[in-house]
Amino acid sequence: MVTPNKRSKNTPYELWCKKVPNLSYLKVWGCRAVVRLTKPKRKTLGERGIDCIFIGYVEHSKAYRFYVLESNDSVSVNTVIESRDAIFDEERFTSIPRPRDMVHQSSSKSTTQVEDVSGGASFEPRKSTRARKAKSFGSDFQLYLVEGTRNETISQHQYCFNIEEDPKTFSEAMDSRDVHFWKEAIHDEIDSIMHNNTWVLADLPPGCKALRCKWILKRKMKVDSTIDKYKARLVIQGFRQKEGIDFFDTYSPVTRISTIRLLLALAAIHNLVIHQMDIKTAFLNGDLDEEIYMKQPEEFVMSGIEHKVCKLKKSLYGLEKAPKQWHQKFDDVVFSNGFALNQADKCVYGNFDTSGKGVMICLYVDDMLIFGTDLEEVDKTKKFLSSSFDMKDMGEAEVILGIRIRKGNNEISISQSHYIEKILKKFHFENCSPVSTPIDPSLELLPNKRSPVSQLDYSRAEPLAGIELPASGYSIF
Repeated sequence: MVTPNKRSKNTPYELWCKKVPNLSYLKVWGCRAVVRLTKPKRKTLGERGIDCIFIGYVEHSKAYRFYVLESNDSVSVNTVIESRDAIFDEERFTSIPRPRDMVHQSSSKSTTQVEDVSGGASFEPRKSTRARKAKSFGSDFQLYLVEGTRNETISQHQYCFNIEEDPKTFSEAMDSRDVHFWKEAIHDEIDSIMHNNTWVLADLPPGCKALRCKWILKRKMKVDSTIDKYKARLVIQGFRQKEGIDFFDTYSPVTRISTIRLLLALAAIHNLVIHQMDIKTAFLNGDLDEEIYMKQPEEFVMSGIEHKVCKLKKSLYGLEKAPKQWHQKFDDVVFSNGFALNQADKCVYGNFDTSGKGVMICLYVDDMLIFGTDLEEVDKTKKFLSSSFDMKDMGEAEVILGIRIRKGNNEISISQSHYIEKILKKFHFENCSPVSTPIDPSLELLPNKRSPVSQLDYSRAEPLAGIELPASGYSIF
């Protein structure tokens, strides 16, 4: 056996394996490279690779380690990644941006591509021969151009990527950057009120007090956390009303969550059509029996008659009796059209003929689910409801009371994953890691001897406010 010595120019590897080692795998440390993105992270009309610096080799594989210089939607800058599919420029150690056509559209991942990209090489970008057509996104689409690099844009114009909190007052809404959307929502609410003849201007009778009103402004979000619409409600300070003088009965039923789940199960079994409708300004439809006076809304005071007040003819949001009056009005309308009330749930109405065709209506305040044997029956119900109330047709049901509805082949699935994510984000736990058990099984649970907290106070509590559990619960010590 031949052993390595100074006279022999062969390496130990050549003496042992009888062949010359392949050194193409070795690269110059610190050189620039372009790493091709994997298919899950690659976009159809995006970059195929990102700029990196070669910093070493992976210990238990033939991949390389790279330091990322160029940010990407799926790969962050200043991070280390591992890949075998890369193009090396072993003569370049600068931070000059690479030409955009350096990476070829090859699907090979197992072999490393090596090219000579000298600084003096010229590249001509390919041009498409297709005729370009201008694309319209609608009249309400606006495009804003911001000068500077991506990092400068993010740091200087962070507001472009954040959503403000809902304004608490009318003046805050007028000072926010979404003032045009809030104005549109407020004017829509006023138009609905005036169209419904909710009040008339009159002099305040002696001995009577006019209630104040306030604007409640909320953004209604979609399941994917994008803004659906801006919503404004004129709410009267009904908490100043005195029971027995200004109002009497206030009871108003709402459908139970268990009823909604039962109806969804029946829809899956009998293959029913499920549609959803929203009643605009539902409480404005209720008729009032008592005399109630309200001050004119902010920024909508009639000039010349500022001393007059609004005498309510119909119900308004915030009144103690508003839910009951609305439910009574809805009952009168559906009963006059042949619907029958379900005795197990006072917010479920049904109307079926002798052949078995018909619909069921499930009402929760102003949100409505319509279950029909076919689409024709559902459309008939929508038509008569729209003739009586100001309705918004939302098509097939997707989300009701925070419950996402997904309809498949002879099955319906429901989930509240987006609601859970919303709660986690509210209490700053959106980045927590999931575990199989919600609590350490080795911890000892002892009875809670602290003061109880009502469910309403618990739900209104601010994040990380140190809320105590009810007295019937258990505490961890």
